Amino acid sequence: MLRAHVPAAVARLTPQGHLSALQNLQLAISLPLRNQQPLTDLLRQISDPASPQYRQYLTPAQFTERFGPTEQDYQGLIDFAKSHGLRVTGTHPNRVILDVEGSVSTVENTFHVKMWSYQHPSENRKFYAPDMEPSIDLSIPILGISGLSNYSLPHPRYKFNTALASPNSGSASNGGYMGNDFRNAYVPGVSLTGSGQTVGLLQFDGYTTSDITYYENLTGRSNVPITNVLLDGFSGTPTGSGGEVEVSLDIEMVLSMAPGVSDIMVYEAGPGGNWHDILNRIANDNLAKQVSCSWYIPGGAADPTADEIFQQMAAQGQSFFTASGDYDAFTGLIPFPGDTPYATEVGGTILNTTSSGGSYASETAWNRNNGIGTGGGVSTQYSIPSWQQGISMTANLGSTTMRNVPDVALTAENVYVRADGVDYSVGGTSCAAPLWAGFTALGSVSDLA
Repeated sequence: MLRAHVPAAVARLTPQGHLSALQNLQLAISLPLRNQQPLTDLLRQISDPASPQYRQYLTPAQFTERFGPTEQDYQGLIDFAKSHGLRVTGTHPNRVILDVEGSVSTVENTFHVKMWSYQHPSENRKFYAPDMEPSIDLSIPILGISGLSNYSLPHPRYKFNTALASPNSGSASNGGYMGNDFRNAYVPGVSLTGSGQTVGLLQFDGYTTSDITYYENLTGRSNVPITNVLLDGFSGTPTGSGGEVEVSLDIEMVLSMAPGVSDIMVYEAGPGGNWHDILNRIANDNLAKQVSCSWYIPGGAADPTADEIFQQMAAQGQSFFTASGDYDAFTGLIPFPGDTPYATEVGGTILNTTSSGGSYASETAWNRNNGIGTGGGVSTQYSIPSWQQGISMTANLGSTTMRNVPDVALTAENVYVRADGVDYSVGGTSCAAPLWAGFTALGSVSDLA
């Protein structure tokens, strides 16, 4: 029997009805990695300048050979799925995930559950979930099955500005920060532009190309190459529900900080996309060495499958930046993927410059004083990582035993965005995460010193 597949809210809700037996469900079944302790040791050595393994990154093939599930186990899972009437819709080179599809009745019979529909307690929609934890008649170890519930959907991080934001010393018409404003403030005089580097963006919506072209022309950028990677059947067409603003924001922040980047890879899975599918594709492609994510799942518990993939990224030298959140201090579970120690959590600041489009003047924590502000706090799930140990936590009230977030920060207020054919002013840590990815794409720390 597996764990953590039934949303906690189900215990307090009355089923609205049985999910149609003919409805198809798309699932991703995950297997655990092998040799976890050697992998943990390797990740520590890769980040230790004193180790001979320092920055000796693996290729996806090398990672799979040393740590991925065995070919025998993966084939066994494939055979099991097919024998139970599930259709295999996708295999993955690292053998961590198997994508399958089947009717509700097939899924119920395979995993010994009943699928019910419920009214969401906080959103105006229905969701489906199993009535009990799934079990699987298979000797091969299974880590999890994503897609059995759609209770938690991905949400974008950005926040609209409802009034004239302050400070307003950016070069946009409303004083918002855009284009060279970020480079003038954070990397003045640096000639590096990200040439030869690829930045990846994790997205659950689409964008309009003309918006990006408009932003490039407005900010004096050349036509930065953008590659769209469509997943989970998504067409790439913007939904118009607001998620497209996030996608445009992320692209525009990267090309602002790294105008010469060789490629921005936009991994788009759509509103119903699977986190594991998109993360795993980024890891197995291993093309983007800087990856940014500005989406989250509210109240998301630790995700063992995602942590496996984040570890693969780390072993391959891929830096994953995720926005830390926009609702001030955390008091419980930190929304996924916000506190995993295998990613860099990015908080928000308020940037002040000397003049419109001018140089850096000062910076403070982003806080609108109305429950909106940079997310941060102490994890209730992960112990303190090695790089946060041996630091005095007296002044910042951090924990000496549990993971502290965020790790880094950048500006998160009064940022100009072009999306939907109109101008927006936004804030949020979703501005800071892609800026950090673009910043990292400029070069090594020694190059920027």
